[in-house]
Amino acid sequence: MSWGPGSGVGAVLPTDAWDLLKTDPNARLIDVRTRAEWGFVGVPDLSELGHDLLLVEWAAWPDMSQNPRFVAEVQEALEGSDPSVLMFLCRSGVRSLSAAEAVGEAGLSGGQVPQLLNVAEGFEGDLDPDNHRGSINGWKARGLAWGQL
Repeated sequence: MSWGPGSGVGAVLPTDAWDLLKTDPNARLIDVRTRAEWGFVGVPDLSELGHDLLLVEWAAWPDMSQNPRFVAEVQEALEGSDPSVLMFLCRSGVRSLSAAEAVGEAGLSGGQVPQLLNVAEGFEGDLDPDNHRGSINGWKARGLAWGQL
């Protein structure tokens, strides 16, 4: 794990995120992609780890306008739990970093802010030479469990 410069948000590879979820019952993964992405591309499947995936859109399709209630919806999705770590995932790791930073800046009710980690590479990873995602790196390319909604 590493920490982003000055952001208070660390970075973790998808495989390390999986391992953290496996060993820490209080870690949570928040997928911040759009509903369309969840439905058409798939989502991480955390069932074998005993975790529920939290789905909170950072921006909405089709105009990708930022969700003004994002932090409040994260709080609602946590249902009063006190996570030790919040990990944020998007397609390639860009939106999820912004989402994690927003939670860090706003804080969560109760005053405690858990460790915040951006899942580098995201769900689909970087573009390959043919401008396709999902083959170089990312959650799917690393062979981690996923499925369709």
